[in-house]
Amino acid sequence: MAAAGALLVMGVSGSGNHPWMEGGAAQAEKGQLFERLCLLHRSTVGALLASELGWKFYDADDYHPEENRMKMRKGIPLNDQDRIPWLCNLHDILLRDVATGQHVVLACSALKKVYRDILIQGKDGAPRKCAEPGKEEKLAEVKLFVVHLSGSFEVISGRLLQRKGHFMPPELLQSQFDILEPPSAPENFIQISVDKNLSEIIATILKVLK
Repeated sequence: MAAAGALLVMGVSGSGNHPWMEGGAAQAEKGQLFERLCLLHRSTVGALLASELGWKFYDADDYHPEENRMKMRKGIPLNDQDRIPWLCNLHDILLRDVATGQHVVLACSALKKVYRDILIQGKDGAPRKCAEPGKEEKLAEVKLFVVHLSGSFEVISGRLLQRKGHFMPPELLQSQFDILEPPSAPENFIQISVDKNLSEIIATILKVLK
């Protein structure tokens, strides 16, 4: 796998497993992390990966502006105009960290390819003009490896119904499936079924990253 400065754990809301489905030493070792996260979905997978790798973790949901949160609380799906400024902000965060040598794990829905392109290149995706005439600066780009947590509507909706205290209601899940564009070549990605348990998901990702 090509070296990546950032790892994206993507999928519709609720994609992942539940911590109480896990047992054994792995859960005991990470017990405090599970207690904080409560429900295992893409954020849980991302946080545990970051812990295993020693990378910095960001949950994209933490960076939604209040306008987006209010809209989702009312059961109104976000559109591109709502998401693009949010994604641009996330790109800037990733670029800042990667530029300093900090590896990053980001948990984010990133449902469309254009959304993932924004995370990599920013909104315009074009080289910036250089101060020296006739030359352009190199494109400011994040090398991103995508982990797509995939599952059926039935499985994911069942898990989402058990999530408490989040601003996105389960009723919006169908709208996410409607616009979902799973990653494909030439994107740098793997797809993992949410039917796997947490240990299998983490082991699979770590194996690919080696």
